[in-house]
Amino acid sequence: MSPYDRLAELGLALPPLPGPVANYVPFVREGDMIYLSGQGPREADGTFRTGKVGAEIDVEQAYEDARLTGLNLLAVLHKAIGDLSRVRRVVKLLGMVNAVPDFRSHPQVINGCSDLLVAVFGEKGHHARSAVGLGSLPENITVEVEAIVVVD
Repeated sequence: MSPYDRLAELGLALPPLPGPVANYVPFVREGDMIYLSGQGPREADGTFRTGKVGAEIDVEQAYEDARLTGLNLLAVLHKAIGDLSRVRRVVKLLGMVNAVPDFRSHPQVINGCSDLLVAVFGEKGHHARSAVGLGSLPENITVEVEAIVVVD
């Protein structure tokens, strides 16, 4: 089953790609490595899910925001390589959570992205990861995730 079949089985489709909001590119390819710039929980209409996790946003909603962020990473990856079936391995994620100072469930939030990648790529989706809390993120988004992927 292809990654696209798995996405369809999950009821998901790759969203349209917005342009960068600053002076950077959404990905860099170096050999067989793809470095994906940080993505946030952007809806298909271009709006972001925003708020402070641990205050007005709970862990369950932030998990869904991280899952949406993972879908946006997949859209950038598709643009970078043309076919998600070319993914050999998701190597590393850095997940950042816009959280109140005493929030402690950063890993449970970023699991939304990690779980999606494993559902789409199977064993190839298992990765190393960091999940950290920050005092703020751009546009007050709830989460941001960047990734490193090896491709054929």
